Parts: sequence; structure tokens; C-alpha cells
Amino acid sequence: MTPCMLKELITPELLGFDIDGVVADTMAVFVRLAQERYGLADLTKDHLNEYDLFRCLSLDRGIIEDLICLTLDDEHTLQLPPFPGAPEVLTELSRHAPLRFVTARIWPESITEWLYQQLPGVARERIQVIATGSPEAKLKILQDLGICYFVEDRLETCHFLAHDGIQPLLFDQPWNRSHTPFPRIHSWQQLHGCLQLGNGCCDES
Repeated sequence: MTPCMLKELITPELLGFDIDGVVADTMAVFVRLAQERYGLADLTKDHLNEYDLFRCLSLDRGIIEDLICLTLDDEHTLQLPPFPGAPEVLTELSRHAPLRFVTARIWPESITEWLYQQLPGVARERIQVIATGSPEAKLKILQDLGICYFVEDRLETCHFLAHDGIQPLLFDQPWNRSHTPFPRIHSWQQLHGCLQLGNGCCDES
């Protein structure tokens, strides 16, 4: 394990989270729908090696747009599986600080309800979800909230957050595996070790 880029463990009050691709395994539902609706039996998450799905999938644009809309609609949002360990770590973290989620989704209602379902042991007033409508709008929200560390899966977002003083923690996904200077988080168990309430730290790749 290589040393963590962070000089100290993260104080819970300074940490925020993206949701899709970090807490929720959203692309698992995308792949399932592609297999069920369009018969794309060989498609896996590893084929999604760019954040822009139109660039990495050799499919008709209308099919990709349909799958994105289905994946993010209210019905399928509530079917999203959490990444292993996410509910447990977030529940523990909520005992030390409110949970702040900043998502590029346009509407927060269904993903907020999903979080309530995944975190039954967390009081709803301890869960804050802000939908920005675009990745670029996250910066000001995070600054206003006083968040210094942000767990994110979109590499481009990590770059512009870092440029303005917010430390990104890159949650490992097939679409962000190019070389990066940011600490890479491979699991929620590893992220737990980056927190002041735990032991150890995260590694860099």
C-alpha cells in the first residue's frame, strides 16, 4: 500500500459525498436495463470506461439516452444497489457529523428517498441532499457548506474542485482509471480508514 496523499485523517464535518457512482452503484442498473431491454447480454460495467457514455458505447444515441433516463427515473432510482459497506460507514459517520450529499442530478426527491431507505438508522434531519443540475455547479455549494474533502467518481469534477482548494477523493470506477494525482478510494472500508473516527488511511494509485 502506497502512502496516503492526505497529511491527516479527515474530520467528519469537512467531508461531503457525491451519490451516483459513489454511494449508489447506478451503473449496475444501467447495465441490467441494457441487458433486459435491449438484449445486450455481453455488456458489463467494465465496458463503461469513459464517463461520457456516448463515447464509450457503440450504440445508437437514442438507446443510450433511453437507458440513462430509465436508470435515473424514480422507479429505478429506488432499485439502485448501494456499494458494499456504504450504509454501514455512513451510519457510523452520521454519529459524528451530518451527512452532506451533493449530486449533479436535477431533482433530489427520489435519490433522497433512496438514501432514507438505505440508512434507516440515521435520522432524516442528519441527511442533507443538494441537487445542482450539473457537475460544475458543485463547487460553490461545497464552498458554501464548508466542505474541504469530497468523494467523487467523475475525474473532470475532481480536477476543477482541486483547482479551487477542495481535496477530491476519487472513488474508483472503470471510467476514471487514467493516471491521477488524487487519492483513489477502492472501497468504503478503505474510506472508513481515512476518517478521524477510524484507523489508517487511504492509498493512492
